[in-house]
Amino acid sequence: MLTAFVNGLLCKDAMVVLPNDFFFSGLHLPGNTSNQLGSKVTPVNVAQIPGLNTLGISIARLDFAISGVNPPHTHPRATEILVVLEGSLHVGFVTSNPGNRLITKVLNKGDVFVFPVGLVHFQRNVGTGDAVAIAALSSQNPGVITIANAVFGTPNQLIPSEVLTRAFLLDKNVVEFLQEKF
Repeated sequence: MLTAFVNGLLCKDAMVVLPNDFFFSGLHLPGNTSNQLGSKVTPVNVAQIPGLNTLGISIARLDFAISGVNPPHTHPRATEILVVLEGSLHVGFVTSNPGNRLITKVLNKGDVFVFPVGLVHFQRNVGTGDAVAIAALSSQNPGVITIANAVFGTPNQLIPSEVLTRAFLLDKNVVEFLQEKF
């Protein structure tokens, strides 16, 4: 049995793959939104379905409580296309430098929106009930960088507060407060 590593992951010999290498069950289950953000993302990528390796696609379910938010984040390796299944979402992304334009829209059931690869984007429930969306991503391992966590919550090696103070034009006490939150 020959095996190879592709994209840093083991690819099984085609003669020994099993149906479960291409299967995931659970997107029908609502995510637990009883958290500080009021949202839950359930990813289905190569970590959940090994057979996705090299196929360049993945999917996720996004659940939102009333006023829940999927905070500003980016996928460094994927474009995302999102379809709203239930509720209303305010979505948007920011174009790159030097323009830094906010492209935003309120989506309702059945609406679709695209977030280009690598751009910072967000979703927020603006409806009167829970919201659900499905996102497809153009990578088997899209990655995710949540901006606030990355900037203020880098474990064990915080970005120096002097750097963040100047970068965000904030008082040092505000920066240290934010670092404690993340």
